[in-house]
Amino acid sequence: MSVSKFKAKETAIVLIEFQNDFCKPGFPLYPGVEPILTKNKVIENTVEVVKEAKKKGVLIVGCPVLFEPDYRDLGQEFGIKANVKKLGCFKKGTKGAEFIDELKPYIDIYVEGKRGLDGFHGTNLDVILRYNGIKNVALAGFLTNVCVESTARTAYDLNYKVIILKDCTAANSWEEQVYAETKLFPLIAEVLTHKEFLERLEG
Repeated sequence: MSVSKFKAKETAIVLIEFQNDFCKPGFPLYPGVEPILTKNKVIENTVEVVKEAKKKGVLIVGCPVLFEPDYRDLGQEFGIKANVKKLGCFKKGTKGAEFIDELKPYIDIYVEGKRGLDGFHGTNLDVILRYNGIKNVALAGFLTNVCVESTARTAYDLNYKVIILKDCTAANSWEEQVYAETKLFPLIAEVLTHKEFLERLEG
């Protein structure tokens, strides 16, 4: 059975929260994702996919979550956001809130205004994608079953073709990672490795 191709000029990779607070040793959220990050080579795979996809004309979008230093814009003070505040993560102007150096050279544009789980809510992401003629949205980042999932659901509802780059994502446990990949995402997206995605890109 033949599989459909993704036209590069109609495709974007959205990098969700590849920030030091998640991705680098010594930062507060790293210990939670480290087992999957390391075993699945998430950073290495993501660098490879954006480097090769960008050569073909794919739009690379950085999607950080950022808060004021005093968290006056946090909103919810319970659940995952309460933990963000407790650990002092994602404060504007801090090293922890910066995108990792490995990905910075490839990013075409950054999303502004993400303060919640969904990359679309309260941000300019939909405007960026539509202005650039994007129909296919490939998602990578953190956490697989939280912000990646929330963003995927909205992208699906907005009638984008959604692709999950499963070896470019990480959750806080293997149980959550596998459940998202096998039970949740197939309802709204194609779940591919980064190499499978690259093989289906038409330059």
